[in-house]
Order: sequence, then C-alpha cells, then structure tokens
Amino acid sequence: MEEYLLDAVWNVRMHFGAAKNVEFVNTNGLGGAKRYSRLRAPGGGFIFPAYDLNPAYEDTDVFMSLAKLKNHATCGVTLSMKNCFGITPASIYGDDAGVDEPNESPKKGRSAVCHQGKRGPAKCSPQENDLASSRHPGYRMPRIVADLAVARPIDIALIDGIETIAGGEGPWIKGLRCVQPGVIVAGTNATTTDSVATAVMGYDPRAAKETAPFVDCDNTLRLAEARGVGTTDLRNIEVRGLSVKDAVFSFA
Repeated sequence: MEEYLLDAVWNVRMHFGAAKNVEFVNTNGLGGAKRYSRLRAPGGGFIFPAYDLNPAYEDTDVFMSLAKLKNHATCGVTLSMKNCFGITPASIYGDDAGVDEPNESPKKGRSAVCHQGKRGPAKCSPQENDLASSRHPGYRMPRIVADLAVARPIDIALIDGIETIAGGEGPWIKGLRCVQPGVIVAGTNATTTDSVATAVMGYDPRAAKETAPFVDCDNTLRLAEARGVGTTDLRNIEVRGLSVKDAVFSFA
C-alpha cells in the first residue's frame, strides 16, 4: 500500500511517524488477513444482500470517509458515501475477479460487476438479489452506495472542498474545471453531511432524477435516507459554523 501512496506523492514517512502502530492496508484484496468479513445490508439490500469486505472495515472502532467535494455521473455527487464504493474489494467485485474464488492480484476496476451488472462477483460471495433489475449504471450505483452506507456505516464524514474539480469526476470529462470553494464539510451522519455538502455545491439534496446533479441517475442521498441513514431535509439538520447560504459555491 505504501508504494501506491508514494506514487500519489503522499508523505508516507510523516504518516508512519504521526502515531504509534500506524498500519496501511490495501483493502482491494484480503491482504494479510485470513478471511473476508461479510457485512449485511439490513432489509436485504437494493442490489446485493451483503458485501464481503476486507476485515479492517469490521474491526475498526471508528470509520472515517475522507472524500472530495465533486460531481459524479452515476451518483450525482462524490461525497462521503460514494467515496466508500471503493471499499468493495476488486478481488471479488472487480472485472478480473475470480469466477468462483477471489483473485488476490486484481488489476481492473469494478465496472462489469457493479456499474453494468454484466457479470456477478466471485461466487464465494453473495450474488445479486434480482438479475432482472435494470443494468443502467445510474440505477445500480446509487443503490450499491446506499447499501454500503447501511452495511458499513460511516462514523465520521469529512469532505474536502478547499480545492477540487467541478463538472465531473475526473480529467476524462470534457469541460472539467478546477475550483476553490474553500470549505470543509464534516459530520457524524453520512446522509446529513452529504446533503449539506450537496447544498453547498448549489444543488437541492432532495432533487428528483433528471434534475441536476442527478441528471442520469437516481438520487443516492434519498436512497440512503430510505434505508434509515439520516435525512436529506436541510430543515432538520443542525449546521454549525458557516450557514449553508454563506458557504454556497455553485458547481453548475
């Protein structure tokens, strides 16, 4: 894992020296653990009934999602909940995952399994609830993200909007632009924190499908709310520090 961080220009030595017993874990696979942890989505889940994850996500006392404030095509926004899509191990949910057992040396992303549903995860893990459901990424991804938010709840959501990008999720998006909103949004409930962050971006966190930022996808925040993770109603969210109105930076 340290090699990946060095490639991303992280100061690995500083992090090791920040506290005793700092450990880096690449959760795209099993790593040094003996088995995966099966975390169930209460109520059965929208897409999968449970997810097999690296046991670090079960063993941790406090789980923080450190995310960027930005747009995303298949979930509307990339905030604390969408950020946790990355906790699904590519060894099981990756395009080159094993058919029956995990591939502990995955090299590809999760598009075929999660975004498009062209294949299932490794058969050692829970399979889809309904193979007849929509294969559209804008249907599947918001539901997978909402499932993960209840299967592995986020204890601290910390969203970095000091300097980020607007107009998409990465440099492959035409018209992407660098922006400096100069804000940090933090909270102890993923849906409420993401809802405030969405409002800071100039959007309605309760917006319907086909309304920005959920132009080609269902509203991830509303789906998580329906699973019992917080609220999207700003009137019922206590906001400290700057008001949402004073913090707004339009991403439109």
